[in-house]
Amino acid sequence: MENILVVGANGTTGKEIVSLLKASDHFNPVAMVRERHQVDQFKHKRIDTVLGDLTKDLSHVTDNIDKVIFAAGSGGKKVVEVDQEGAKSLIDVSKKANVKRFVMLSSMGADQPEAADDLEAYLQAKQNADEYLKASGLNYVIVRPGALNNEDGTGKIELNQKLNKQGEISRVDVAHTLVNALDDDTPSNVTFEILQGETGIEKAFNSLKQTTN
Repeated sequence: MENILVVGANGTTGKEIVSLLKASDHFNPVAMVRERHQVDQFKHKRIDTVLGDLTKDLSHVTDNIDKVIFAAGSGGKKVVEVDQEGAKSLIDVSKKANVKRFVMLSSMGADQPEAADDLEAYLQAKQNADEYLKASGLNYVIVRPGALNNEDGTGKIELNQKLNKQGEISRVDVAHTLVNALDDDTPSNVTFEILQGETGIEKAFNSLKQTTN
């Protein structure tokens, strides 16, 4: 069983990721939470936790961690401190800990933040974090979904390195995609976009493998 650090475990998408990992035969989730009172909800389900604040020292959070899913977000309040610098700090400690794969939840539009009006600062922070990850030397996967919704997951997505259109996707299907990206046989050192679609998630990854080989 590989230990997977889930950063942003207390968020809607993060909780879904933790549940998927807990049900897996291959992965053991380690939920990173910022506040001590957030620990109990995971301990009741026998899920390992670690206290960590993306704006503070993170050197302890990657102890005995094999892979990382970064699914944290500031909600637009501290985009530089959390979405950018917090992510970069976590990338640094992951590299020191020889983490085997770092899966980054980014956002569609992070390749062209200047094209967005309201979200430019957020998307610029995400772009900076993504580029830092690419340059880190870590084995990485960067996932850029469209607008997130709370609909039920379908298990079907549209995935490509660039989709050239806007759209939505459920948080459940994003969580499934992020967990799938942990597998060693899925492509690494890739960036791709996802929307709701008609292709099963595993099949979508197989298609990506063919285009990136």
